[in-house]
Amino acid sequence: MTGVRERGPAGDAPARLLTVDEARDRVLDAISRPLPAETVATADALGRVLAAPVRSLTALPPWDNGAMDGYAIRAADTVGATESAPARLAVIGEISAGSAPDVEVRPGTALRIATGAPVPPGADAVVPVEQTTPLAADGSPAGSRGRDATGPLPGAVLVHGTVRPGDSIRRRGSDLGSGVVVRDTGEEMTPAAVALAAGSGVDRVTVRRRPRVAVLATGDEVRGPGEPLGPAGIPDANGPGLRALVRDAGAEVIDLGIARDQLADVRERLAHGIAQADAVIVSGGVSVGPYDVVKAAFAEVGSMDLWRVAVQPGKPFAFGVAGDRGAAAGSGPADRTPVLLFGLPGNPVSSFVTFEIFVRPALRALEGRRRLFRPVDRAVLTEPVTKSSGRRAFLRVAAERRHDGSPVRDDRGRVRVALAGGQGSHVLSALAAADALALVPEADDALPAGAEVDLWWLDHG
Repeated sequence: MTGVRERGPAGDAPARLLTVDEARDRVLDAISRPLPAETVATADALGRVLAAPVRSLTALPPWDNGAMDGYAIRAADTVGATESAPARLAVIGEISAGSAPDVEVRPGTALRIATGAPVPPGADAVVPVEQTTPLAADGSPAGSRGRDATGPLPGAVLVHGTVRPGDSIRRRGSDLGSGVVVRDTGEEMTPAAVALAAGSGVDRVTVRRRPRVAVLATGDEVRGPGEPLGPAGIPDANGPGLRALVRDAGAEVIDLGIARDQLADVRERLAHGIAQADAVIVSGGVSVGPYDVVKAAFAEVGSMDLWRVAVQPGKPFAFGVAGDRGAAAGSGPADRTPVLLFGLPGNPVSSFVTFEIFVRPALRALEGRRRLFRPVDRAVLTEPVTKSSGRRAFLRVAAERRHDGSPVRDDRGRVRVALAGGQGSHVLSALAAADALALVPEADDALPAGAEVDLWWLDHG
């Protein structure tokens, strides 16, 4: 794809803007391998990405068991039974869940069985309690009890219908065989996957280490939480916002605080982050103004490219790598990959969008995830939109929703979306109101109402 050209300094040739795809490819190309593996308890593996397949250690279920509360019987003993002419069987014992049967079901007999209890030898079916009537030892109805399995063990039971072999029995291995891969490398451990692995006897799994990400805000005007703003200060939105994005992406956060617009301060904090983290994110100071010192700091601690990407918002974007300085100093594992350095714009919306485009996929690649990017849906605009020429725009939009919260779709399955508010790179309220990003291609400077666009859901992993 051809990039956009932008006029460079006086006397220089126009500088080509990288396309979004080119910039993202360069970021991902810098990741040679995922992070190292570690072993964790299955119960603690939620959200982790597998570095090795998980195989079941037992069949599921591990033995034939009853699917209903009722009676374990021989199906042949109920042939011809009806509601008015039930079969009568002698009850010779019972089996609770967690106990092994020690009695065989012989012709004309039954064992009361609880859901999940092993099917006893001799039985080939379970009749649900709702299809039976308990009797006392003398054949009279067992007190006032109806068709339930509560109370003392009855002496006999009436079965009000024909039962087929295999009825209400869960067969051994019918869910899962022993040695079967239940979750593969690169897949995430979801709540259901945790339950499946644990249910198949797996107590520990091998996962990728979570990425450690250091976040640094910059700016002489930026104030921390609770600090007085004075005549020219602004509250820090980027630091807390980026740390929240990092946690939402499944990574661990290292807070490097707020650096002044001074090279020494930025450099010192960067070095501190590089010694601990797999990636460092700096917000602000990546443009070409007199106080934008991040470019120089990146160059001093590692190799870097300063890119002006054809994206709206977020054109100033820096990326580079730092060598394994933490391992060299003895403070990190020897197999660490190079530390990724991200310089994001200072405007909070630009910072958020460039994180979504470039940083989130990189963190997912470090974890060895199979799917790096947000799922893409299709949407239709309910109002006209405009953008800067030659850039790919990521508009903050909100979907029309029904009373149950589901998005409204047209007859072609497209979500109806409108701008969530002002689209300036400083408008945090619209960002907070948005539930998706609508992508407008580089070739379109304006789109009318009714135009179709790609949609990135922000609340879907």
